[in-house]
Amino acid sequence: MTGTPPALRSIGGRGPSYRERVADALRAALIAGELRPGEVYSAPGLAARFGVSATPVREAMLDLAKQGLVDTVPNKGFRVTAVSDRQLDEYTHVRSLIEIPTTADLAVTADPVALEALRPVAEEIVTAAAAGDLIAYVEADQRFHLGLLALAGNGHLVEVVRDLRQRARLYGLTALVEQGRLESSAEEHLELLDALLARDPEAVRAVMTRHLGHVRGLWAAP
Repeated sequence: MTGTPPALRSIGGRGPSYRERVADALRAALIAGELRPGEVYSAPGLAARFGVSATPVREAMLDLAKQGLVDTVPNKGFRVTAVSDRQLDEYTHVRSLIEIPTTADLAVTADPVALEALRPVAEEIVTAAAAGDLIAYVEADQRFHLGLLALAGNGHLVEVVRDLRQRARLYGLTALVEQGRLESSAEEHLELLDALLARDPEAVRAVMTRHLGHVRGLWAAP
């Protein structure tokens, strides 16, 4: 393995969801940019970071290879695939076309109880940002936004956004942590919830536009 492996959190447990949990953590590391494009990572090396055997990590990486997020390198491991600036711009554009109007509509249609149920996840995002835990940040951020979109009642829409998020990379997150700026972005999730509960579609649209703008703004720098 080349380069320094990311500081992945230890994952314990067994059962059918175990492989999925490992895959989710690896995917979050990819999105956060902690697994760098072009570098080759071995299953045993990553497994040491998880505190598990190499088998579930290898299986999870094979799943990610099927999604085009990594390439297999015979007898060595897995190479993280690169995503071009143009691809990232396209992913973000499609997300904005879907997420901004859908989320704004929720200010009128969503059940306030269901919205309030997302507050602990929003707070988890802020906590992860304060701790500089990028993998936890990405995982919680995805749960929040997909959970929010699910309130629109369109499962296909949620899956499209999930796929776009998984293909994206947020290489600038580490720099934001070092600059102490990630927390302010994290707090936008609470601001968004407050605007939704206030039944203010225009405020929701403004927060979502600003928030998605970070993907190719604040977070874009390698």
